[in-house]
Amino acid sequence: MAAQPNSQYLIPNETEVALLNCSEAFEGLSQRERLYSHHLAQASFKGGLIVLLQTSPESPGIFVLLQKLFRSQSPAEVSELAKSVGFSDEDVQAFFIYAAAFYCNMGNYKSFGDTKFVPAVERSKMELLVKASKAYTDDSAGLQQLWDKVKERMFSLGDRDKELGLAPKGTSTYYSANCDENDAKLVQPFLDEKKISPYNTRLVKTADECGETVYEVCLASAEHGAAVISGFPDDSVFGEHMYTPSGEKKAIKFKVTRGDYSPLMLMLSEELSNAEQYAANDNEKSMLKEYIKSFTTGSINAHKDGSRFWIKNKGPIVETYIGFIESYRDPYGVRGEFEGFVAVVNKAMSTKFAALVSGAEHLLAHLPWPAEFEKDKFLRPDFTSLDVLGFGGSGIPAGINIPNYDDIRQSEGFKNVSLGNVLTSGYKDSKITFLRDEDKELYSKYKISSFEVQVGLHELLGHGSGKLFVEEKDGSLNFDVDSVTYPDSTEKISKWYKPGETWDSKFSTIASTYEECRAECVGIYLCLLSDVLEIFGHTGDDADDIIYINWLNMVRAGLLALEFYSPDTSSWRQAHMNARFVILRVLLEAGEGLVKIEKFTGEDGKPDLRVVLNRAKITTIGKPAIGKFLCKLQVYKATADVEAGRQMYSYYSDVNDSAEPHFLSLRSIVLERKQPRKLFVQHHTYIEDGEVKLKSYECSASGLIESFVDRFPSADIDRVLLGLWEKDRVKPFY
Repeated sequence: MAAQPNSQYLIPNETEVALLNCSEAFEGLSQRERLYSHHLAQASFKGGLIVLLQTSPESPGIFVLLQKLFRSQSPAEVSELAKSVGFSDEDVQAFFIYAAAFYCNMGNYKSFGDTKFVPAVERSKMELLVKASKAYTDDSAGLQQLWDKVKERMFSLGDRDKELGLAPKGTSTYYSANCDENDAKLVQPFLDEKKISPYNTRLVKTADECGETVYEVCLASAEHGAAVISGFPDDSVFGEHMYTPSGEKKAIKFKVTRGDYSPLMLMLSEELSNAEQYAANDNEKSMLKEYIKSFTTGSINAHKDGSRFWIKNKGPIVETYIGFIESYRDPYGVRGEFEGFVAVVNKAMSTKFAALVSGAEHLLAHLPWPAEFEKDKFLRPDFTSLDVLGFGGSGIPAGINIPNYDDIRQSEGFKNVSLGNVLTSGYKDSKITFLRDEDKELYSKYKISSFEVQVGLHELLGHGSGKLFVEEKDGSLNFDVDSVTYPDSTEKISKWYKPGETWDSKFSTIASTYEECRAECVGIYLCLLSDVLEIFGHTGDDADDIIYINWLNMVRAGLLALEFYSPDTSSWRQAHMNARFVILRVLLEAGEGLVKIEKFTGEDGKPDLRVVLNRAKITTIGKPAIGKFLCKLQVYKATADVEAGRQMYSYYSDVNDSAEPHFLSLRSIVLERKQPRKLFVQHHTYIEDGEVKLKSYECSASGLIESFVDRFPSADIDRVLLGLWEKDRVKPFY
């Protein structure tokens, strides 16, 4: 099935490439700090290659193919070669944009949206280019074999190929190809009982010699076999187990193994060891030691210990975090995608975030749930604005609240970071759609400023707020069961998290989007406070404009979110966009003319849309509606009430045409007028004559491709990836 022009499965030729500029911040670092940053960046990028093996069966092979082509010949040479075998200028650009998008997403599925993208070039032309390349001349048998292995899946848009997901609806190499949601659900209680975090695991379903099902839980680690150093609650978890899940009549065989991604785990650990000698203090050294232990042994407990030292490391000039972090792209919502970053503090914006932290307790009191549903004590985090020097993984967010371990966040603390150069580089709209003309100028003026406020509130007081009611293994509770009642009720709470249960394991498939929705609601709810706006330097009419644009941006995002809904599977492909659609629906339901979506004919004669937000009713209608909804989100989360939470969230997530504004009908207009998401080209650091140097690239697909050739100049990485790929092909990932 070939992709059609303007298909959502193509990366448009006009896609912008933006430089994630960190040169000024880098110049301010000492040589020791530069060496520390360099090795952390190397660890992040090498570890980021793991994402290829977490995304799709073909991603590792495509990466090696692209590296071989562009390592042998420069983009300019490949361009001339392509034209000599029949590529038009548009074909060349399409191939380069495909390669650049592949590198940015670390695979052939969009990190933001989870849909597959394919080259907008005929497969026959691609084959001609491969066979005419210098890489093919140098190793015709090897490149032919590689091409034969990837060419079908590289272009395939079969029903299961179109988006990430579990069988039979989608593709995911977090799981073997024969795993469906029932398999993921069946395995989770076993992991909970054995106290195995799923963050750094993959799941393989096979059969033994008798034809009985075997579930293999594969832990990421440099080492293989049983654990040799501490870090696991019980070393007996390794090997085979017979376990009878609830509802099953007989025991099922489980097997826990280590060594997934082993050579990559070893490489990134070596870079962390190199960084350790340039650490600024004991907290940084201890943090890196624990990360190395985690990546060597597979112990998530060691990573948690590293995260504890990371939290204690207040106000570093060079900030970093690395590991299996976010579970957005796991179809079941519990396994973490690898990411790592190193960034340099932006002092001016960090001062504003520090002021926000100082006022946090006062601001938290304005949230719409009773005090009993808030943490007993707000653990003041570090909150800094950073300029990214290196980010390895599938995509780069604007803000992060980490670690994601509930037990640490609830009782020990967390950190917030806002990635400043991502905001300034990636969030400027070249074309503003779906707004009235009178709103566009104001939107253009205040979008980034309002988004800085939203990111600050979202990360600090969104993800950082709210208590979870938990029962410990010894039966103790972190709340008074006789006194805590539901809001506006005398009824005592009757549900909470039982021993071994976590937010992710309990809410699983909706956990990520539900939590993003809660944080987004906190952002627009608290941005109405003058105290918040003054921290960011906004007063008077300027403050009113910031509020209006922040709310307008949210409802517009709710409409844009329709791009990330799949009618074929009735599912959402992106956690944040699902959350924003939910908020749009809540505000539409509030009525009173607060929000309207108008359909009209555009200047091009085609159907168009515009979102209209009644500015005067944000406080009177919008705030109460969001407050009521936000309170429910927190109560269901706090009490582990997954049934009520899922029912409510599914209702607002539903996309149908049964009533106005007929969202499914609007979706085609949104798709027709969507703007391509920008690609980021990052700096490359390297050591020359004992000093760390910074290399920049032009803002183009060619520049982005060159950065990856420089980042991985040796064919050694090809051999590592091909070796891991072959192991996955033998197992039923492929």
